[in-house]
Amino acid sequence: MNGRFLLDTNIIIALFAKDPVVHEHLANAEEMFIPCVAIGELYFGAYKSIKIQENLARIDEFALNNVVLACNTDTAKRYGEIKSRLKEKGQLIPENDIWIAAIAQQYALTVVTKDEHFELVENLKIESW
Repeated sequence: MNGRFLLDTNIIIALFAKDPVVHEHLANAEEMFIPCVAIGELYFGAYKSIKIQENLARIDEFALNNVVLACNTDTAKRYGEIKSRLKEKGQLIPENDIWIAAIAQQYALTVVTKDEHFELVENLKIESW
C-alpha cells in the first residue's frame, strides 16, 4: 500500500502502543505526515497522564523525527469551508478533526483514522487502519 498519509491522533496513539497493523501499513507508506493539531492533542493527553515527563519526551522525539504540518491562512480558509458545509448538513464533527481534514485537503493527503465521522467531510480521502 503506497500513499501519502496524514495521521490522526488515534493512529499515533496506536503507533505508540506498537499496534502491528499500524506499523505494517506505515512500513509500506510512501510518505507520512503529522498534523500540528494531533501533536497538540497528544500534549494535552500527556499533561493529564500519570507519567507526564515520560510522555512529553516521547511526543517531543516523535515531533522532531516526523514532518509536522502547521496551519496557515490556506488551512484556515479550508477549515471555514469544511465547517460551513458540515453545519449546513447539520453534521458537525469535533473541531480538531475539521482542522485535520483541512490540512489533509490542503496537501492532498489521505487521513488515516479510526474515527468514522471523517466520512462526513466532502472531498476527503480516508483510510482506517
